[in-house]
Parts: sequence; C-alpha cells; structure tokens
Amino acid sequence: MFRKVLIANRGEIALRIICACKEMGIRTVAVYSEADRHSLHVRFADEAICIGPPRSAESYLSVPAVISAAEIADVDAIHPGYGLLSENANFAEVCRVSNIKFIGPPPEVTRLMGEKEKARQAMKRAKVPILPGSDGVIQSEGEALEWAKSVGYPVILKASAGGGGRGMRVIRSPEELPALFQAAHTEAANAFGNGDLYMEKFVEQPRHIEFQILADEHGNVMSLGERECSIQRRHQKLIEEAPSLQVTPKMREEIGKTLKKSLEAVGYQNAGTIEFLMDEDGKLYFIEMNTRIQVEHPVTEMVTGIDLVKAQLRIASGERLSSIVPGPVSINGHAIECRVNAEHPEKFTPSAGKITAFNVPGGNGVRVDTAQYAEGVVPPYYDSLIAKLITHGKDREEAMSRMRRALEMFVVQGIHTTIPLHRRIFEDEDFRQGRFDTKFMERFLAKGKEQSSS
Repeated sequence: MFRKVLIANRGEIALRIICACKEMGIRTVAVYSEADRHSLHVRFADEAICIGPPRSAESYLSVPAVISAAEIADVDAIHPGYGLLSENANFAEVCRVSNIKFIGPPPEVTRLMGEKEKARQAMKRAKVPILPGSDGVIQSEGEALEWAKSVGYPVILKASAGGGGRGMRVIRSPEELPALFQAAHTEAANAFGNGDLYMEKFVEQPRHIEFQILADEHGNVMSLGERECSIQRRHQKLIEEAPSLQVTPKMREEIGKTLKKSLEAVGYQNAGTIEFLMDEDGKLYFIEMNTRIQVEHPVTEMVTGIDLVKAQLRIASGERLSSIVPGPVSINGHAIECRVNAEHPEKFTPSAGKITAFNVPGGNGVRVDTAQYAEGVVPPYYDSLIAKLITHGKDREEAMSRMRRALEMFVVQGIHTTIPLHRRIFEDEDFRQGRFDTKFMERFLAKGKEQSSS
C-alpha cells in the first residue's frame, strides 16, 4: 500500500480522499491555492503545500506546480479527485514519467475514452448500444447536413473533447444547422481547445442513467449498478439516486456483463462511470465515459456498502478486485444525493462570500460530504458545489422522507444556496412518483413561475 498520497484537488472531494487515507493509514499531502489557505482539506492533511494564486489555471490546473509539490513531498501517488486534472491524460503521463502513481486509468485509455466520438466507436465495436449518428468527427456543415438527413431530425451536435453542455446544440431542421454548427464549433474550441463535433439522434424525453464500474490492473472488471441522474439543469446534475426506478434486475445484470466485456477489451483500470440515455421505450444508449470518481459516488457507496475511494487506492496499489469486493455486489435499499451549491436558488447566479452560520443535519441514514464550516469563505474562483447531502433508506420513500427532514435541518447563512430549491423539488408530486426525465427542471421551474405570477 502507498506510504504517502498527494491530493490534486480541493473542497469536499479532497477532504473525502483524506478521510479514506486516514482510515487506511496513508499519509496525505494537500495542495492549495492562496484562496484556499484556510480550507479544511489543508487543515486535516498531514502536509500542505501552496501551489499558486487563486485562479485554477495558475494553481490547481498547473501540472508543473502539482508535480513539483509531489516531488518536494516525496509522495508515492497522486489522487486527482474529479474535475480539474482528473481526466487530463497528459498529467497522467507526466506522473508516470515522474515515477509517481496516478490513481486512475492509464493515459492512453483516458485519451481513448475522453474523446467522446472515439469512445462511442469503441463501445460500438464492443456491442454496447449507441444512438444512431455520425461515423466519427464531422468535418464541415455540408457533411453535417448529410448526416442529419441520414439520421433524421431532431439531431444533436456534441463536442468530441468536452462535456457539461458546452459545444452542444439541438437541431430540428436543415435551416437551423449552419448557424448552430458554427456556434457549437466555436464554443467547443473556446472551452476545450478542440472544436471537433460529432452528431447523434436527439431523444426528446430521455432519462440519464449511469453505471459505476471498478477495474483492477489484472484485467478484471465489475459493475456496481446504476445511478439515476435525470434531475439536472443545463446539463448540470442536481439530484442523483440509486438504484434507478427504471432499471430492472435483469437489465442491470445484462448491462453489467456487456460493460465488463467492453472495458476489459480497452484495458480499463480503476474507477469509472459509463453514462447512458434511456429513451421513452426504456432502451439504453451509451453517450460517454467519465474516467474518474464521480461527484455522486456516495449514493452507490450507500446501497452497496463499498467505499469507492478506498477501492481506488487499493486497485492502484496492485490489489485484485476479488480481494477488494470478495462477493457478489448486492443493492440494499435506496439512496439519494442533493448537490448543495453556493447559488441563488431561483436566479442560479453564484453566491460567494463568508458563511456566518453552518449546521449540517445528522441522524440515521444521513450523510453530509462538505469542506465548509461557519466563518468559512466560499471563494468566487471555483465550482459552486459546497456540500453533498445524502440519505439512505430501506426504500425510496424512506430515503425521500429522510431527505426532506435533512434539508429542513441544513442551515447555511451568509450566502445563498440551492437548499430552498431542493426542498421544493421534494414536495413535487411528479418527482415523488418518479415521473421525470432530463427536461423535468424546465417544466418544474416554468410551473413555479406560473404559480408565483398567478
């Protein structure tokens, strides 16, 4: 096992990794920007090194700064968390050259699965169902028009190198295509340094369902079941749960077997998530893979009892899956996660500043992952996520009941948060009955505006 690990991240995920390392007897090194000098991940790590000014590009995203800190601290491995450098294949390659273990897949696999169109074709070869679409990157507007005609409108253009909704445009007619093609290309180039686009058939009312996998360095892969991630706004997830109401045990088993074969074929290692769209008929189609731990990993931990961060560390140290997860994976009960963001709950504008009061809920079946505290400061430079509230129950109804109670007892003052929005969602009858898709929030917010104006 590793002697010392550097966490190349910040906030709640950095603290989450520190917790896992402490339980395993591994020393930790935190890196931080000047804006995070008083953060909890700095306080609770065994060592901490400042790597630059507040802007991510000059600190958390600076490969030379992170590697220099790792060499100064003489660490064995680097855990990248999620976001930032976690899916940067060049960073993983620098770690390898520097003889520092990167806790994640090999750089060549990260490159393959990180370029969405290449990943899509790899999954197609492995017999994983994919949406009808272009065979590779589209080179021109004319080619896009030909593919759209072949696939059938509506279609969606997607950035090959990115995510988070950037470089995506839905096209419903040939007349719309030229302008939207250029807009998607420009946005993708600006966001990811790569303007390549590909095309898929657009599903009007999909559900977003993802499967958690673990793979060791000896060729073994296993699926830990699915998460429902359909409650999202502008392609950013707000609420996740496990298991999905729409996935049957038979479907879960069949998809698990298919993913096992496909990821063994590409040589995948460590934790990863395969994301699918489910159409109105209940069919799943591959859309992308995230080659890292996910924000929403706690809901899988709650229903399987498997600590995914510890599993990552054990896999990276060379252990086999059979010793990490010795028996078959079973799904026990239901878990739900709310992402608590430092945002205005109606305008969705960022809300940085000092937290004047902070009380997290507790009790049976309640978990809070956060790196915030009373008198702490939410800086304006980073992602707005400040906490994850997770509840678990014997079924979905109990998990929801605990979530409603926990949201009432979660107090954050001094800044705006999305807690009031989450409370309203959990009172919505369609949500409570599981009648939702990825357009749920559009309908929910429109309904709220109608009620407030009447």
